[in-house]
Amino acid sequence: MKYENYIKLEFPSNSCNEAMARSAAGVFAAQMDPTMEELGDIKTAVSEAVTNCIVHAYPDCIGKILMRCRILEGNKLEIVIRDWGKGIEDIEQARAPLFSTGSQERSGMGFTIMESFMDKMTIRSRPGEGTTVVLSRTLPRRGRSR
Repeated sequence: MKYENYIKLEFPSNSCNEAMARSAAGVFAAQMDPTMEELGDIKTAVSEAVTNCIVHAYPDCIGKILMRCRILEGNKLEIVIRDWGKGIEDIEQARAPLFSTGSQERSGMGFTIMESFMDKMTIRSRPGEGTTVVLSRTLPRRGRSR
């Protein structure tokens, strides 16, 4: 699919980088002139996806996370978060509300939150090879040029 603009960031799975990824996605999405609510939704979804990488993909080590944001035709924002960590054994089970492989403090709502704030979410994963989460949301055009 043809894109109008993109960014690509790679960073270690240090917990401090969750805020950086969230902010970078928000700044990138800002060129699409989202409302504050839309921007908050996008940033929250990114935060959940990156946190999943930090907590679940690399529970005992620091690994690599890739985030790519693209603006596609039709004013569609696509955000890809990828890791090369543990992978997910059962994606359907992982998508179930309240399911978590993390500690008891984890709510198990990450995928549910991502899905509720975006138009579409897809998950691809292979145990031992990592996970890719693709988030997309179409924003109304508000007359702002790029």
